[in-house]
Amino acid sequence: MQVDPDKYKSIGKGFSLTLKEDGARGLAKGWAPTFIGYSMQGLCKFGFYEMFKIFYSDMLGEENTYLWRTSLYLAASASAEFFADIALAPMEACKVRIQTCPGYANNLRQCAPKMFAEEGVWAFYKGVVPLWMRQIPYTMMKFACFERTVELLYKHVVPKPRADCTKAEQLIVTFTAGYIAGVFCAIVSHPADSVVSVLNKESGSTAVQVLKKLGPKGVWKGLVARIIMIGTLTALQWFIYDSVKVYFRLPRPPPPEMPESLKKKLGLTE
Repeated sequence: MQVDPDKYKSIGKGFSLTLKEDGARGLAKGWAPTFIGYSMQGLCKFGFYEMFKIFYSDMLGEENTYLWRTSLYLAASASAEFFADIALAPMEACKVRIQTCPGYANNLRQCAPKMFAEEGVWAFYKGVVPLWMRQIPYTMMKFACFERTVELLYKHVVPKPRADCTKAEQLIVTFTAGYIAGVFCAIVSHPADSVVSVLNKESGSTAVQVLKKLGPKGVWKGLVARIIMIGTLTALQWFIYDSVKVYFRLPRPPPPEMPESLKKKLGLTE
């Protein structure tokens, strides 16, 4: 829908045309670079986020960490995503080329060597700047919105403290907060996603040229499909991530609470 809106006019049309032309296999085109690329990206994104959160928290101190927690989530997630996208970019370029250029290559084994032979290393990283434009706002929204939504759900929706909830109840809260965060992620990052898709399809274009070509309406093509995909994806990512932590008994800090020293300063303690 992003790279050929005249042909794929809606989600239903997209599914039916893909099935008609390529069969069920057409829907799985580019699965290998997606699997490898997003595994590498996920490793860096979640791993570096935890590291940067601790790093920035130590810089700020306990009281400022609480007061500026949203800014902390935003800064830690942006820092993590910067490195995660460098890991993702080569596989993303291969995925888009396989999906949007019929006959170019059938799989990753054919695509990567061919791209390297034709355009060199640059072929894999020419989309990294638009990828940052798409993924950094996306990840900032994903982590900050998730963290604050979890906080609000336990405060206003869940009728008991997190410590009193069962592990299953806690994971339901995680899934719900993940889906809400995913919807906002899709909206924030969609224009840049459209640019990345077209850029990786067309070998000679720049991000500015693609943006001018798409126009204000063109960058929002395929938004509903992406909201459904990203909402579900983000919810499942958080759910799996939290489930793994539960299974391996890794630390799962509760939603932040105001430090006692800050309560005293603000006169909130007797």
